[in-house]
Amino acid sequence: MELIKSIWSEEEGQGLAEYGLILALIAVVCILALTGLGEAIVDKLDEVVDGLAPAAPAGN
Repeated sequence: MELIKSIWSEEEGQGLAEYGLILALIAVVCILALTGLGEAIVDKLDEVVDGLAPAAPAGN
């Protein structure tokens, strides 16, 4: 009976699971942030290309 009680009250694996969940949450936040930042960079580069397009000589 003591063996069952000691196994039931053991919480070492619980800490590892919590760290895993926190790591997964951080990864999701980073992915979302980088996705938004990437879209902003693409939009800005498109503006630059559009601004340079009329300056390019025709026929090239």
